[in-house]
Amino acid sequence: MSAQAGLAAQPSHSPDQSRALLRSPAQCLRHGFLQALPFILVLLPFGMLFGVVATDAGLDLPQILGFTVLVLAGASQFTAVQLLTDQAPALVVIVSAIAVNLRMAMYSASLVPWLGGARPRDRAWISYVLIDQTYALAIQHYEKHPRLSMGQRIGYFLGAALATCPFWLLATLLGVWLGNAIPEGWALDFAMPVTFLALIAPMLRSPAHVAAALVAVVASLAFAFLPSGLGLFVAAPLAMLAGAGVEVLMERRNGARL
Repeated sequence: MSAQAGLAAQPSHSPDQSRALLRSPAQCLRHGFLQALPFILVLLPFGMLFGVVATDAGLDLPQILGFTVLVLAGASQFTAVQLLTDQAPALVVIVSAIAVNLRMAMYSASLVPWLGGARPRDRAWISYVLIDQTYALAIQHYEKHPRLSMGQRIGYFLGAALATCPFWLLATLLGVWLGNAIPEGWALDFAMPVTFLALIAPMLRSPAHVAAALVAVVASLAFAFLPSGLGLFVAAPLAMLAGAGVEVLMERRNGARL
């Protein structure tokens, strides 16, 4: 093979991909930090709302801070506090919070091809700061730039975490301190659906994704009558089965065409 033919056979990279490959881990950290900053616009009211709700539920400041630092997952925190307010049994509270957070297991599985080779200590802190925002940013960045080194991937993830996780704690503190001063007309709860819409919409890239999302919405509404948020236990597996079923059908169809 000639030299020119060998060069032609090498995969070409877009200017954006080439710039990403040339970044140092520190530059990747800064890049991830900057890309995650817009999420503060929804994390701030979301965290403040949790501080208000937790205070109204009777939790004191150390309990709220411990809850936030140890769990670091807004949806499950809201679920647990709401169930505690409704006097739900402790077992239902624990199981419901775990069920809401089961998506983190799926997040972790999808990140294994990109971060599975990292050092154990890096995997440990990544698992702690793995939230919806850091996952959504990281997985899209890694898929867009698959040739990044492990150091570059970890740097980007750390940057995204530094821009989101501390602000979640700060927002919770503001909700605790300023809860009584926040006007009732301020609908802070808008941040929750807006956050998840912003995260999910860009990731609906295949018929399987769309099918899972639609089934999740329909099933959640259909089983909303169940007590203590138990409709999530029904909607989540139905959505996963729907997505997996559509993906299998698509693979069979593609295989038949070949």
